[in-house]
Amino acid sequence: MKVLVLSSGGLDSTTCISIAVEKYGKDNVSTISMYYGQTLDKELKCAKQIAQYYGLKHYTFDLSELFKYSNCTLLKHSTQKIVESTYKDQYDKDKTITSYVPFRNGLMLSVVATLAQSLYPDEETIIMLGNHKDDFAYADCSVEFTKKMSEAIAEGTYNKVLFESPLKDMTKSEIVKVGLNLGTPYDLTWSCYKGTNKACGKCASCLCRLEAFKDNNVDDFIEYGDDENE
Repeated sequence: MKVLVLSSGGLDSTTCISIAVEKYGKDNVSTISMYYGQTLDKELKCAKQIAQYYGLKHYTFDLSELFKYSNCTLLKHSTQKIVESTYKDQYDKDKTITSYVPFRNGLMLSVVATLAQSLYPDEETIIMLGNHKDDFAYADCSVEFTKKMSEAIAEGTYNKVLFESPLKDMTKSEIVKVGLNLGTPYDLTWSCYKGTNKACGKCASCLCRLEAFKDNNVDDFIEYGDDENE
């Protein structure tokens, strides 16, 4: 069984890598990252470093051309500013959150499925995802979306590419607890939505991350500070 972990260089996907390596062995695990024009392209460097830490093959694809018309706040060309508040405070079921990248996860999962079929045409392959219980702000992170994508990809790959979501019933705090027990290299990860040298500690992703470490009575392993203008 081969495993491809969709790696953003962040906390959730890196925990998944730890789980995959422990469960399937590093020789059967590879990671894959996507450049989609994001401001936080530092995450791509982190994803590569994390793969190197575990001794894994790592693949990167450029999808940025597809997002050049979007004004999502996570994109370099966006005219909007990153919102400095929690996902809960930003969430409105009747509106799309400004950090939603149009159908990004659907596109990425399709790319990973294509890579899986190309690398391992005669083997069953698992796509391991970092979706979790606190993923409520984005339509393409929902349990229903993931279920339907997994069904479509299985159908389109002769049932050779399957999904595995080991974090789906966990909160962010529970994920950190699992990762700490596995020795996940959180010092190599990046979650901040801003393209600064240090994490801002103010965006939704930072606030969620900080709360998770606090709940586990552990200081985060990365630096925080407002160095946007440095």
